[in-house]
Amino acid sequence: MLRVNDISYSIEGRPLFDGASAVIPNGHKVGLVGRNGAGKTTLFKLIRGELSLDGGDISLPARAKIGGVAQEVPSSDTSLLETVLQADTERASLLAEAETTQNPERISEIQTRLADIDAWSAEARAATILKGLGFDDEEQLKPCSDFSGGWRMRVALAAVLFAQPDLLLLDEPTNYLDLEGALWLEAYLAKYPHTVIIISHDRGLLNRAVGAILHLEDRKLTFYQGPYDQFARQRAEQRALQAAMAKKQQARRDHMQAFVDRFKAKASKAKQAQSRIKMIEKMDMIASPEQAAKRVFTFPEPEELSPPIISIEGGAVGYSETPVLSRLNLRIDQDDRIALLGKNGQGKSTLSKLLSDRLVLMQGRAVKANKLRIGFFAQHQVEELQVKETPLQHMISARPGVLHSKLRAQLAGFGLGPEQAETEVGRLSGGQKARLSLLLATLDAPHLLILDEPTNHLDIESREALVEALSAYSGAVILVSHDMHLLSMVADRLWLVSNGTVIPYEDDLEAYRKMLLTPAKPVSKSAKKPAAAPSPKKLSRDEMLALRAEVRKSEARVEKLNDMREKLAKKLSDPELYEDAKHGELAVWNKKYAEVMEALERAEGLWMNTLEKLEKAEA
Repeated sequence: MLRVNDISYSIEGRPLFDGASAVIPNGHKVGLVGRNGAGKTTLFKLIRGELSLDGGDISLPARAKIGGVAQEVPSSDTSLLETVLQADTERASLLAEAETTQNPERISEIQTRLADIDAWSAEARAATILKGLGFDDEEQLKPCSDFSGGWRMRVALAAVLFAQPDLLLLDEPTNYLDLEGALWLEAYLAKYPHTVIIISHDRGLLNRAVGAILHLEDRKLTFYQGPYDQFARQRAEQRALQAAMAKKQQARRDHMQAFVDRFKAKASKAKQAQSRIKMIEKMDMIASPEQAAKRVFTFPEPEELSPPIISIEGGAVGYSETPVLSRLNLRIDQDDRIALLGKNGQGKSTLSKLLSDRLVLMQGRAVKANKLRIGFFAQHQVEELQVKETPLQHMISARPGVLHSKLRAQLAGFGLGPEQAETEVGRLSGGQKARLSLLLATLDAPHLLILDEPTNHLDIESREALVEALSAYSGAVILVSHDMHLLSMVADRLWLVSNGTVIPYEDDLEAYRKMLLTPAKPVSKSAKKPAAAPSPKKLSRDEMLALRAEVRKSEARVEKLNDMREKLAKKLSDPELYEDAKHGELAVWNKKYAEVMEALERAEGLWMNTLEKLEKAEA
C-alpha cells in the first residue's frame, strides 16, 4: 500500500503540494491526472525518493520495488531480447551464480528460487512484451544500436514491464507508441499483477486500463474510484455545485459592495460600511470552474475551394527511387476528417509528407486545387522551436510588420496568455510548446491541416478543446494519433496504410482495435515480407559481420537453454522427487522442463533461420 501523508513541496518558491494526502491500495491500477505543470511528474520523483519533501511523508511496504521508464535504453551491441531479460536483476544474478557455485545446498536454493520467480519462461515472456510493443522476432535479436531513440524508449518500457516491480510508475508511456502499441499496453496494464500509477491524458487508456483516478488540483490529491469517464461525471457534478456556490457568493459580495458604495460617505453609516469592507476583504472567493477549466484553440477559417482539393491517381512515393507506397488512388475534399491507421513503418509519415508537399510522386498523377494552403504539425516541429526566443518573438518572425497587439491576441487564442507570450520557449511546458507549434502551423488559415500526434503533452482539457476546434474548423483534417478518443470524436473516414498502399478501412475504430488485439491477424508481417522478395544483392562487409554476430548470439542462446535443460533433466532423474510426499514439487519441475523445451525449440528455429540467411549471403 502506498501512503502519501500530508506532503508539502515547492519549486523556486512556487508550492506544488500543500498538505496533499492519498492512499493507493495494493494491486490497484490508478490514473494520475491534472493540468500541465500541476506537479504530476514531480510526485513520481518524490515517491522514488529523488527529491526531498518540505513536509509530510511517503511510505511503501518494506522491500517494495519501484519501477519506471526514466530514460531510453542506451545504444549498445546487446540485443533487445537480452536487454529486456537483464532488467530482472535477480534472475540474472541467480543464473550467473548457478554457473559457478559448487555448493549442492546453494544449487538447490538457486533452482528453487528460479522456479519461484518463473525464470524458465522468462525468454518467452520478454519476447511477448517486445512483440506487443512492435518488435518482431528478427528485430528482437538485433542490437539496441540499430534502433533510434524513440524505439529504444519502447525497449526501456518493455524492460520495466518484464521486471514487474511492486509499484510501476509510468509517465505518459503512449507518447512514444503508435496506436497499435498503445492498445496493446492498455490490455497488458489491465492484467498487470501489481500496483500501477500512470500519468496520462489518453481517455481511452484511462477508461480501459485503470480502475481509479488520482486527481492533482490546487496542490491537493483526491482519489476517485472508477475509470476516467466516471471521474469526469463526478467532477462535472462538483463543478455545477461549485458554480452555483460561486454565483451565490458573488451576489452576496455585490450586495455588500453596493451598500459600501452607497453609504461610505455618510457619517451615520460609515461604521457599517467599514464593517462590510472588512467582510469583503475576508471572503475566500470560490473560483468559477468554467473559467478555471478554460482551454482554447482558435483556428483561422480558410475560404472554400472547389472539390476535390487533392486527387491522386496511380501514385507511388518513397525515398531514393525506392517506393514505400504505391497504387495510390486518393481523393480529399475540404470537409473531410481522415484518420490514418497502420503500424509504425508502414508509411503513414511518408503519406503525410506527400500530402504536405515534402515529397513528390515517383509516378502517377496528382491534382491540387489552385491556392491550396496546407498546414503541417508534427512532434519534431515542437522540438525545433527556438528555446531562447519567446512565443511573441516566434510570431514576429513569422508575421513581420503585424501589430504586436494582434500577435498577442492570436497567442491568446491558443491559450498562451500575456505571461507565456513573454516567457522563453525553453521554460514553457510541453503542452505550451505544442500550442505554439499548432498556432504556427495554422497561421495561414490552411485548407488542409495534417496533424501527426498533436495531443502529445496536451492535458485532457486541452485535448477536449482541440476536439472542439477541429469540429468547428472548415478545412480538411488528416490525423495520425494514438489517442483513440480524439480519432473517434474527429474522424469520419479511416484510411489503412498497410502492405505498401493506402485503402479505405470500411469498419469502425472499435473493430480495428479488436482486430489489433487478436493475435491471428498481424498487419506488419505481410507488409514486411515482400521487401525481402527482390533478387538477392551482395551484402556489405558490415552487414555480413552483423549477420555472423547474430548467428553466434543465436547459437549461444541455444547452448544456454541446453544447459538449463540438462540441469532440469538431472533434477527430474532424482528418485526422491518421485516419493508420494513430493508430488507437488514434481509437478512444478515438470512444468519448468516443458517451458525450457518450448523456449529451446523457439531458439533453435531462430538459429536455423539466421544460419540459412548467412548461407545464402555467402553463396
